[in-house]
Amino acid sequence: MEHSRKYSWSLRHEPVGPLAPYIDGFIGRLSVLGYAETSAHQCTRLAADFSGWLKQKNVAKEEITPEHTQRYLKYRAGNQRPRRGDVAALKQLLDQLIEKGVIAPRRTIIDVTPVQRLLDEYALYLRQERVLALPTRVNYLRFIRSFLTKRFGRGRLRLAVLCAADVVRFVQRQAAHLSPKVAKLVTTALRSFLRYARYRGHIAVDLAAAVPAVANWSMASIPRSIEPDHVRRVLASCNRQSAVGRRDYAILLLLARLGLRAGEVAGLTLNDIEWEAGCLNVCGKGGHRSALPLPAEVGEAIAAYLRVGRPVSTSRILFLRAKAPIRGFQSSIAVLSVVRHALARPASTRHGRARISSGMHWRARCCARALPCPILVRFCAIAALRRQQSMRRSIWPRCALSPCLGREPCDDDIASVSSRLLGNAARFGIQVA
Repeated sequence: MEHSRKYSWSLRHEPVGPLAPYIDGFIGRLSVLGYAETSAHQCTRLAADFSGWLKQKNVAKEEITPEHTQRYLKYRAGNQRPRRGDVAALKQLLDQLIEKGVIAPRRTIIDVTPVQRLLDEYALYLRQERVLALPTRVNYLRFIRSFLTKRFGRGRLRLAVLCAADVVRFVQRQAAHLSPKVAKLVTTALRSFLRYARYRGHIAVDLAAAVPAVANWSMASIPRSIEPDHVRRVLASCNRQSAVGRRDYAILLLLARLGLRAGEVAGLTLNDIEWEAGCLNVCGKGGHRSALPLPAEVGEAIAAYLRVGRPVSTSRILFLRAKAPIRGFQSSIAVLSVVRHALARPASTRHGRARISSGMHWRARCCARALPCPILVRFCAIAALRRQQSMRRSIWPRCALSPCLGREPCDDDIASVSSRLLGNAARFGIQVA
């Protein structure tokens, strides 16, 4: 078997073991993912050594599992110093074997208990009826699972016996070891679940009213958002002569000028930009899509990143990692990391938990200079009305339906919402021409 000449020196001997036929394919995968030549050499040698270890242990290729990689790395650590990227390299190797059908993807067996069945129904309700985003649903289910498990264990699930003391006791125990912010999320999730349980007839009493509030006094000295002058200094701190600087500059502009959430920026794709129309299609909470005006400054920053800074990749995600493996941002954590590093640079001033974007008020404040205000307000009004149309909130009386449900927003609807938006703009000192 002839191996790639470019990486021939990585393999001191001809590869042996069950993975020997797949070494060349692994080399190509590393190249596509943007690994540097030296890193690719080290990963190739690691894969060949892992294959030889599997041969010594008489492990067939169909029997390889992630546990084998853990055992091998532990064995390898006894002979030589571990490298930082060894775990990631072997994970890439297993991913390649799964894609080629050599090994079967690992399936997680879930023990279907009464608590799990109820949580599955509640998760479906959160997704279809409440239209909550995936991270929110995951957090809610985590807290509710803990509440039900501590109260009922693995025995019979009888929600009818729940009382206010059970609710208060659980919140007190959680608040004792959680931060105030997370503790407030626990109470929010608990209220949501108890309302759902009453709606389904599992409980007859409104226990949501028994959920205590978590004391959390915010310090007045900590700003809720960054002032415009600080935003300009953060943007100026980006080195736009480098690829990473162009990417970070475009990300920060999206946050500052359009007020997008970190998850919305991470989820942008090349198909979401309508260059001729000057619009940006954003996928927000619950999968709702809305079209926002694309200011010229933001469009120019994105175009500069696409022309020069964006690595070559088949991924359609707009913003990519700068280091191998080259791939799109996986979550909002990557965007938050960009902001954290930008605030920590000497040219900018860090303000603790201050946020670059803070909802519609900040969006209106930052876009006021970039777009004519009537156009911006009309965009926001139409987006707000269409969001109300798409959300199914018919369960709770306090969540009123949109007056234009089932039809396109008319001029009267847009004017009504626009007046409220303009009132909010006046509160923040925005001059409306």
